[in-house]
This record gives sequence, C-alpha cells and structure tokens, in this order.
Amino acid sequence: MKKIFYAEGLKCGHCASKIQEQIEKLGEVESCILNFYTKKITVEFKNSVDEKEFLNTINKIADKTEKGAKIFSADKYETSEKDNSHHHHHKCNCGEKHEHEEESCSCGHEHHHGHSHEEECSCEEHKHTESCSCGHHHEEEHSHKHGECCSHNHSHEEKHSHTHSHEIKFSHEEEENEKEKSRKIDYEKISLFGGLILFVISLLISKGTIKTAVLLTAYIVAGGDVLYKSLLNIKNKNFLDENFLMSIATIGAIFLKEYNEAVGVMIFYKIGEYFQEKAVNNSRKSIQSLLEVKASYANIKLPDGRIEKTAPENLKTGDIIVVKPGEKIAVDGVIIKGASSLDTSALTGESLPVFVEENTEVLSGSLNIDGMIEIKVTKEYKDSAISKIIEMVENASDKKAQSEKFITKFARYYTPFVVLAALVVGIGIPMIFGDFKLWFGRALIFLVISCPCALVLSVPLTFFSSIGLASKRGILIKGGNYLEKLKDIEAVVFDKTGTLTKGKFKIEKINCSEGFSENEVLEIGKAGEFYSNHPIGKAVLNYKDIKISETDIKDYKEISGKGVSALYKEKNILVGNKKLMEDNNITVENIGEEDGTTVYIALNNEYIGSLHLADEIKNDSSKTLEELKKMNIKTYMLTGDNKKIGESVGEKLGFEKENVFTGLLPQDKVSVLNKIKEKSKGVIFVGDGINDAPVLSLADIGIAMGGAGSDIAVESADIVFINDEPYKVVETLKIAAENKKVVMQNIYFSLGVKLLVMILGVIGLANMWLAIFADVGVSAIAVLNASKILRIKKL
Repeated sequence: MKKIFYAEGLKCGHCASKIQEQIEKLGEVESCILNFYTKKITVEFKNSVDEKEFLNTINKIADKTEKGAKIFSADKYETSEKDNSHHHHHKCNCGEKHEHEEESCSCGHEHHHGHSHEEECSCEEHKHTESCSCGHHHEEEHSHKHGECCSHNHSHEEKHSHTHSHEIKFSHEEEENEKEKSRKIDYEKISLFGGLILFVISLLISKGTIKTAVLLTAYIVAGGDVLYKSLLNIKNKNFLDENFLMSIATIGAIFLKEYNEAVGVMIFYKIGEYFQEKAVNNSRKSIQSLLEVKASYANIKLPDGRIEKTAPENLKTGDIIVVKPGEKIAVDGVIIKGASSLDTSALTGESLPVFVEENTEVLSGSLNIDGMIEIKVTKEYKDSAISKIIEMVENASDKKAQSEKFITKFARYYTPFVVLAALVVGIGIPMIFGDFKLWFGRALIFLVISCPCALVLSVPLTFFSSIGLASKRGILIKGGNYLEKLKDIEAVVFDKTGTLTKGKFKIEKINCSEGFSENEVLEIGKAGEFYSNHPIGKAVLNYKDIKISETDIKDYKEISGKGVSALYKEKNILVGNKKLMEDNNITVENIGEEDGTTVYIALNNEYIGSLHLADEIKNDSSKTLEELKKMNIKTYMLTGDNKKIGESVGEKLGFEKENVFTGLLPQDKVSVLNKIKEKSKGVIFVGDGINDAPVLSLADIGIAMGGAGSDIAVESADIVFINDEPYKVVETLKIAAENKKVVMQNIYFSLGVKLLVMILGVIGLANMWLAIFADVGVSAIAVLNASKILRIKKL
C-alpha cells in the first residue's frame, strides 16, 4: 500500500535525508522517498496503517530533526484551491462584497459586471437579471444564509465552477502562514543586517573591552537563532545537526579569543545560507513552472448553446468545449469546428506553431494562438496527455538513480566521520604533541565543513532538472534510474513502421483477381481490418467511403504477426501477409511489387486480390542515425516487412546491412533483441508503442514514440516521446550526458574543496573563513550549477 504526504517548513536538504532515513526505519514502512524540491513524500507500507497515528509519528520525527517542519497527507493539499476562474464583485446595503469579473454567455464573449443591489436583513433567496451589450440576459441565483442580523454575516452559495490545482502541492499551509513567515524572514534579515553593522563597527574600534563587547553583541544578534536551534538539538539529542556544529565551532573560536573569526564566520554562514536557500527556492520555482502547463478552466458548451466555465476534471467524453485565442486546451480531443494555430512548445518543445483544423486530434496543454475552435472531448482529464505528463514528472523522483542513493548513504557517514576527525585533531593530536590551543583551533575547521548539504542538495536537483529539461522538450523520463542508465548505451534498436517511417500508409493500388471488382476486394479488406490499431489497418479503413457493419463480422481472430481471420456476411475471410496465405495453402498472384507493403485477401480460402500500400521515411530519421554514429553507438532496425522492403529502407537510412532484421513476428523481435543485448553493454529499443510491449520491457531502456495517449506505451516504456520525432533519441542521450557531467562536477567540486580545506586546516594553512566557503559557499555554487540545466536552450 502506497500513500503520498507533503512536507512544509523543510529548509535543510541534509535534514530531509535524515527524516527519510528515520521514516524508513519505522516497522510498518517498506520504503520511503522524500523529494526535498517538491516536498513530496512517498511511503510504501507493508500493511494497512492508521494514517492519523502514522502522521503523528512522522511529524514528531520531522519536528525533532528540523524544528518547525510539518508533514500533511496528500488529501489536505488536494483541497487547496487556486484563484477561482472568475470572481463576483458587487455591493449591497448589508455591507457585503461580491465579485463579478468574468462570465461567458452563448455569444462567446466575456462580460465584466459591476452593479449594486439591495437586500433585506432576512436574507432570503433572490434572483437578479443582468443585460449585456450583446442583448443576452444573465440570470444568477444567490442563496444567502444569515448569521446574525446585526452583523450581517452572509455565506454565498453560487452556481459557478471553481478550478482546483492538483499539479504540485507546494502547500496550502504556506499560504495560511504567509504573514507569520514574512515576519520570520524580516527577523532573519534584520538580525543578519544588524550583526553585520555591528561587525563593521567593531573593525573601527581598537582592541579592548568595548571592541570585545561589540563583537559578542554582533555574534548574538546575527547568530541568536542558530544558538537557539542548537539548544533544541541538545534537548532532542541531535548532536550532528549543522546548527549545533556551527555553534560549537564559533563558541570554540570565542573560547580561543578569536572574536573576529567567530563573528565573521557566523555572519558569513548566515549569508551563505541565505543565498543557498534562494538558489534552492529559485530551482523549486523552475520545477514548479514545468508543471503549470494545464488549463485552469474549460469553456463547456451546453446543449442549449450556452457556454459555462468549469474545471477540466469535470469534463466527460463527448462534451463539447470552446477554446478561444490565448486559452489552453484543457483535455485531449478532436476539433469539430474552426481552425487555428497551436503553440505546443510546453508539450513537445516545438517552437513553431502547428496548424489545426476540423478532424485534427489535439492534446491538452496546447495553447490556442489565433482562431476560436470547438473540440469534442475524447479523453477525460485524468487520461489526457497533460495529466500523464504532470504525473510522470512528479513521480520521476520516486525512482532514484544509483548515484542519488549513494549520496544519501554517503551523507549518513560523512558528518560522523568529519566530527570524529575533528575530535582526533582537537584532542588526540595535542595529547601526543601538546599545544592544545593550536590543534583545538584547527579542529574547529572540521566542524564548520561537516555538513554534506552541497551533495545532498545538488545531486538530486541535477537529476530533477535534467528530467525537467527533457519534459520541456517533449521527452518524459520516468525516473532518475533510467536517466542514469542512458550514460552506458552502446546500441539503439529501432522499429521501422511509425518510428523511422511516418506510418501513414496510403493505398496506391488495388489488385483484383478475375471476377472481383476493386470495391469488393476493398470491402473484404476493410472487414478484416475493422478492429485493427495498426497504421496499415487504419489506412485500409480510411480509404474510400465503403461502410462496414460490425454486426456482419463474427468469429474475429487475430493471428499474431500474420493477419486476421473472420466470418464476414457468413463467409470465411483471411486478410494479412503472404505467410498467412501460405499457412492456409492459398496460392497468391505474384504481383512483383516488393518495394511497398502488400495486404493479401482471401474469401472462402480463395485468393481474390491484394492492397498495395506505401509508407514514407521521416525527415529526421537519417539525421538521427548520423548523430548516433558520431556518438559511436551502433544502430539496428527490426521490421515485420519482407527482406526487400526492409533492406531498401535500411539502405536509404544508412544502416549496415547486417544490422537490418526483416520478416519478424513479435516473438522474433524479442529473440533478436536478446542477441543484440548479449554483445552490447546497454541497449535502447525505440518503437511506436503498438505491439511493442514485449521488446520495450526487455530493452535496458524502452522508448515509446508519440505515446502520450497510449496506455500500453506509458506502462511498458521507460521513456515516452510526446511526438514522433526519432531525433528525440539523440536529444535524450545528450541530456543524459549533460546530467552525468554536472553530477560529477558537483561531486568532485564539493568533496574536493572540503578535503582540500581539511588538509590545509591540519597543516595550518586554512582558517574558519575558508571553511565557511567550503560549506555554504560550495553548496550554493553546486545548487546553481545543478539548476543551470533547466536553462539550456540548445543541446
């Protein structure tokens, strides 16, 4: 059993990893993943639990680890509302305030209303009617429930739909506590600024009691909150917290009468924390913006022609919605009226507008640029592309990469190890060599750099930013573990139809046996392909206006990799490839058209004709293969087409002849992929999501193209491309390479600087000023380095 929770007031990445670790240790918990950036906590339970009791337990853990941190159930967050899609504003004599900002009527225009009406203190139900310039009347009902007559308290129940945001739950509670947090931020700024002024003043004072008093005052003003948190940590027996260790280090400096250093380190620690937190918040906002691609409302067209605003979640299949210029499409559907250009950049990364017209399928999240269009809903919000994209991006952090897991584990041992090293330097060495004051001062440097925040913050952020960048370009990566696997890829295996070719077949010729017309052959072909999902089947069904009644089809049976058999109008029909005919001992005409795809048709075990279809290679297929070769990645193509067709396409694209496998049934593709895996370290399989589930699951990384709306693609693939561009494979590999580079940069930089400062500290060439840079300075730089991935424009 899995449950989702959200944290609030969590500012320390290291503390977040500690909270995760302690929750995982609870007996009822199977696993726990806490995402510091989205504040989402995913808990897998061994058995059912009392959620109220569990929440109480984990809140105690959170508060003990980081004072003020709170955890809430997902349900509490999902009740939080964004601003209403429209507000009503008018005054009455009872002193109420109503808002009327935007409404729609059947004319499709928006109307702004500002009016007053009178109410009696009895506050009974009333109606009022308004007119607008278009000549329409708008009638609203307000039910007013009176509280106390003298105070005129009213609650208004209005017949309007309000939109809710379930995209990313950065806290309902944060809004409620906004004023309190603002006061806290003001206090932190004032204390820091006050401490800094006193520190500067102390520099102007010559040595003496006054200078010491000013410095100690500056220390208390600037670091009072750090000292307070340290006292709480003593109470909670949390001695390896950053606040406690920073307090010990600076108090140690005061003990050594290094007042300037103690105050300076505390002030610059606070400054570093401020910039680190700012960098983290900016990264969080960038991540949040990735998920703010859904429409906040939809204009539903009612049966009587009126248009009302409603939440996308309320729409049902078959509903008609109106999308005006400048509005986002709320759910997936098909255009039934109008034409326009759509901005799909939020979904696919494609900067050029896409022209759409009647019968064009459109995806939710697309922005309507110029024309008004009416769309028939084909998928409810929960099944629409935008909902799946948001869900995938939000859940991607649940699947941790090995390097993320390593950093989490490393952080558990890093702080105790550094503190132990500080004890050895500060106590152990002086016991042997003497000069306690000298070595104690050097040991304080270790305490300052004992927090692993630079790694705990930056490594997960690097993965999250990379996944975010990919999603902006129409590439949905299901987790950091898949992103990490991409760095070891040696081979990419492509399916042909719909992947390297457009998969939009067109019947070019109908061959007929004697006694049968083209329409008769086509009718039998349509009956055989009636339930087909394959591009070839769709091409047959969409060719000419010959209607097939489903009631005429019986005993429909799909024969894997060959075709179908059925009873049509009480006659046996076979529709499929040459193998299907051979299996049934049917001799087919040698039509000699080997450069396309042929569908053979038999009636009552007698060949009656065939349909010849042609496909077209995608524009970026050749470019994709060229780029992969430059990366020293081997490429393969698998197809069910005959040898001549497959090799012809392979040659045009630049595949090596021995890397093209033709005439494959679905089970044959599995066998071929297994052989490729035996000689390659990492293998990607790229397919269009149709009939590819076994090979998508078998590959080290399975990629489904154009699969935002395909359930099988979403389930079977590790990565989903929203559109059908093969070049996205190259972009995905480049994002993975950039991710690896930044992760390694942050690990080497963070550990390298800390190790260097430790060594310099032991030999007396580093002081606490340098140590504070190695702590918060390095953390801020690492976070900024990780978040820069989101700003990459060109790969």
